[in-house]
Amino acid sequence: YEIDEGPKTGVAKINFVGNREFTSAELRGVIVTKQSRWWKFFSSNSNYDPDRLEYDRELLRQEYARHGYADFQVVSAVAELTPDRKNFFITFTVDEGPKYTVGEVRVKTSLAKLDERVLENFVPIKPGQTFDGDKVEKAVESITFATGATGYAFVDVNPRLDRNVETKTVDITFQVNEGPRVYVERVNIKGNTRTLDKVIRREVRIAEGDAFNRVLVDRSRSRIRALGYFGEVNIEEKPGSAPDRTELDVSVEERSTGSFSVGVGVSSTENFIVDFSIEERNLMGRGQFLRFRTQVSSRTRQVDIRFTQPYFLDRNLAAGFSIFNQRTDYKESGFVRDRIGFGLNAGFQISEYGRGNLQYLFTRDNVQIDTPANVPVPLGDDLGLYFLPGVTPTLVGEQPTYELYQSSFCNVIANQLTPTCESQGKFITSLVGYTISFDKRDDPIDTTRGWRASFGQSVAGLGGDVNYWRTELSGAYYHPLIGKFVGALKMRAGYIDGYGGDTVRLSDRFFEGASTFRGFEVAGVGPRYIQRGAGLNSNGEIVSQSIGGKIYAIGSAEVLLPLPLPKEYGIRTSAFADFGTVGLVDEQTKALNEDLNFWVDPEGDGIFIKPVQDDLSLRLSAGVTVSWDSPFGPVRFDFANVFIKEDYDRVESFRFSAGTSF
Repeated sequence: YEIDEGPKTGVAKINFVGNREFTSAELRGVIVTKQSRWWKFFSSNSNYDPDRLEYDRELLRQEYARHGYADFQVVSAVAELTPDRKNFFITFTVDEGPKYTVGEVRVKTSLAKLDERVLENFVPIKPGQTFDGDKVEKAVESITFATGATGYAFVDVNPRLDRNVETKTVDITFQVNEGPRVYVERVNIKGNTRTLDKVIRREVRIAEGDAFNRVLVDRSRSRIRALGYFGEVNIEEKPGSAPDRTELDVSVEERSTGSFSVGVGVSSTENFIVDFSIEERNLMGRGQFLRFRTQVSSRTRQVDIRFTQPYFLDRNLAAGFSIFNQRTDYKESGFVRDRIGFGLNAGFQISEYGRGNLQYLFTRDNVQIDTPANVPVPLGDDLGLYFLPGVTPTLVGEQPTYELYQSSFCNVIANQLTPTCESQGKFITSLVGYTISFDKRDDPIDTTRGWRASFGQSVAGLGGDVNYWRTELSGAYYHPLIGKFVGALKMRAGYIDGYGGDTVRLSDRFFEGASTFRGFEVAGVGPRYIQRGAGLNSNGEIVSQSIGGKIYAIGSAEVLLPLPLPKEYGIRTSAFADFGTVGLVDEQTKALNEDLNFWVDPEGDGIFIKPVQDDLSLRLSAGVTVSWDSPFGPVRFDFANVFIKEDYDRVESFRFSAGTSF
């Protein structure tokens, strides 16, 4: 036989008859089949396919059901060949029926332990709303999960629609009955070409032989997704060896867990800051975390190694350690810190959704002040009145009544009480702390609803030279809005204070900005110190040093914006508003404002201002964040505008970061 297939036939035109609610153009956007156009040569949806027409029928029904047309039906879908026999004309004849609103909504059940009124709270449908078929399906899922959480693993939820054509209302009754008992016969793990089976199985909350429970199945999927090792996670049911037996197929799609990343930031006062790190979050498929990081930039040189075993000795106990050596130039605060140390941590489960973590940290710091100071010395005065013993300042200028000498900032006697000089020197920190966290988000990656919260405290003073206690907490709440929009409220707060006569050193205070408070530079929001002799920088801002705060409270309101792009593209956009405050210096630092000798005249106009600028006032910024999981790694853009700030704050309007994965 000789078979000549001939060219594929396209779709010349798609027509709709009987549609009043939607235009034909709108309905063509709903269905999968598309009209042939020359620029669609990559698409197969413009080729005629009779099986696809059946799927289009269902899509049209769902679209009309979402807008109140419960009686909608496709009367016919006819495909006619064009005279030249190269394409088809497709005509959908539809009967929209009346548009319904919701009448009464009830939940009925014969199961003794279930409260019908409580179950009605899980129904996202209210009387008077336009009927929505999608909400009916979501209500069935919500009631099923709610009954499962109360101990009923076997239930059937059947929605009954009672239409009243005269009033154009539909009463909805969800009938909850006991379903057939089904047990899990086997759990199959598929698609894990690299990750060991046991790494996945230990996250599955339902075991072979257990009663089937849809809540536990959904929780298992969320826990496996939370590992971050897989792009897609699906759990499907299939018949077992008997009618009351079922098998669960856990299918995963391995993703890159190793990464080589580079981050780049742009601000009004910094050049590009480049950060390199190499990490593997699933070492040899065992679920172990290993990171080697080195950072070289205009402000940081750092090397650190971190390792975590999530199931130490095959128990639900995480154990890990870190070793680090870093040198950080806090240009905004006028000092350089060399730090070397190590940390130990242990994590444990305290509930299905909660974890605890214990930490010990040992560090040795060497803080050096790298800020120069110009000191006018009246002619004939002894330099020993202005500089520390043994210091030889450099003569940089001469005037009729005084000479101008330059030396390191902390070599000046008058600067000894400043917050910068108080923090210089070598000291050892020995710290122990704990953190408790809870996570009830529906999905740890693409979150649409739920919440997470954490609370932690730490105490420094188990030996060493530093004594302080610190408390921090954070939380986030997610909730779906209209359509596919998702709202998120996030909050972080912290407080630190010394004890035993110690004040909080600069390097231990809270510095916020950049990614932690968008619209502000690194350490750009919060208390600042203006030294004597300071002037204005090239941007007209008073030259000052960030000295950090003992308290911060920062919130963020975000709306995750749906994009008309396939999910596989990995592009996410959100509009945000960040708000909060950073401040509160210790009494010794605040006392500098009471000594007029420390007041400064930065603009040289005879107007003196306080050297310590600290105000717990509200700051507010807003903007847009765009992130892209590109083939080369994550890319992020932050565009922000600051609406409320203090004069001494430092702002930036754009921040960019990028990385790559392997």
